[in-house]
Amino acid sequence: MQVILLQDVKSLGKKGDIVKVSDGYARNVLLAKKQGVEATPKNLNDLKLQNKRADKVAAEQLEHAKQLAKDLEDKQIEVKIRAGEGGRTFGSVSTKEIAAAAKQQLGLDIDKKKMVLPEQIKALGTYEVTLKLHTKVTGILRVKVTEA
Repeated sequence: MQVILLQDVKSLGKKGDIVKVSDGYARNVLLAKKQGVEATPKNLNDLKLQNKRADKVAAEQLEHAKQLAKDLEDKQIEVKIRAGEGGRTFGSVSTKEIAAAAKQQLGLDIDKKKMVLPEQIKALGTYEVTLKLHTKVTGILRVKVTEA
C-alpha cells in the first residue's frame, strides 16, 4: 500500500513523502497514529497543491530576504555604550542591543539569533554585523558604537 506521510517517521521518510509499506503496517501504525494517509488520487492531488503553495511561499520569503539585504546595504545604526579613559568600554555590545537599536532607529524587526558577530564588540568604532536573513541570503548591517 502507498501512503503519504503527514509527519516525519523515523527510518521511513519525511513529511510529504510517498512511501510503499505493507498493508498491516499502514493500517495498524501509520493510519491509526495519523502519521500518514492512503495515497488516493484525491490525496495525491492535495499533496501536489500543498507543495505548489509551499514553493510559492518559499520564493516570496527569498525575495523578501533579498530586498531586506539590499535595503540594509546603505543603512547604519548607532549603539551607545559607556566608556572610560582611552575609549575602553565597560562590557560589550550584544546582539540583543543591536536588535533593539535596529528596531528603534530603522523600524526593522531583526531577530538577534540571525546576527553573526565575528568577535565581541568591546571598543568604540564602526563594525559590520552579518545577518543570516535566509539560507541563501546574507546581509550586512553597519553598527557605529559611540560613547554614551
